[in-house]
This record gives sequence, C-alpha cells and structure tokens, in this order.
Amino acid sequence: GTDGTMNRVLRYVWASPCSLLGLLFATLAGVFGARWRAVGGTIEVAMAPGRPPGSPWWLPFRAITLGHVILGAHPVELARLRVHERAHVLQYEAWGPLFLLAYPADSLWQWLRGRRPYVDNRFEVAARQAEAAAYAGRETRQG
Repeated sequence: GTDGTMNRVLRYVWASPCSLLGLLFATLAGVFGARWRAVGGTIEVAMAPGRPPGSPWWLPFRAITLGHVILGAHPVELARLRVHERAHVLQYEAWGPLFLLAYPADSLWQWLRGRRPYVDNRFEVAARQAEAAAYAGRETRQG
C-alpha cells in the first residue's frame, strides 16, 4: 500500500548520500569499461566484465556496497556475493549516511579488542549470517 511505498522511498532517501558516492565510483569505473545493471532495487556494477571470473584483481575486495550501488569485480562475483551485499544494502537503509562512520568505527573497536577488524565487524557478521540463512533456505527447498 501507500505506507509501504512511502517507507521504501524514505529508505532510498536516507541511504542516498551513500548511493551517490557509489554512483560516482560507478561512473568513474564506467570510463574504464565497467558495466551497470539494475538488480532488485540496486545498481550492480561489474568493474572488469571482460576478465575471466576469479582472475587477479587490483582492489582488496571482490565487491563493495555503497548505499544501493554494489561494485564488484565481475558479473560472476556479483552473482556469487549478491545475498551478502544485499544485506549491506539493508544496513545502509537502516543507518543511512551514518553507516560510513559506523562500519569503520566497529572495525576499529574490533581491532582495539584484539579481534579481526573485517571478519569480526558486526556488519560483516550480520551479512554472513544473512548469507548462511539464505543458503540454508535454498537447501531446505531443494531437499
């Protein structure tokens, strides 16, 4: 209904500063051959679509999410990481521009506690949990 549409619009507006940053990077990547595609309310950007999947990659990540923009090394990587990255999209919708501070702050907190800044980051833990739940659901439906 109308409330659902308004809620969705507000989530997009709240995350929009981060999405604009993602669009800036996507535009720059487009100059170098990146390909864009709309997928389920997000824009997925394959940074090196002509390279073989899994080939050496010059960035320290296979995919990164900025608001509703998901930048990935390759279309195959984007598909493989879709559930994980979509969990980050939901985090941006909840935290809005504050996510750009909350994520590194949690990594710093984990490091100060002697833990692993990326692996133990609460946002990454939640994304891996969403991924595990989605795959468990697929196995249940297929089994």
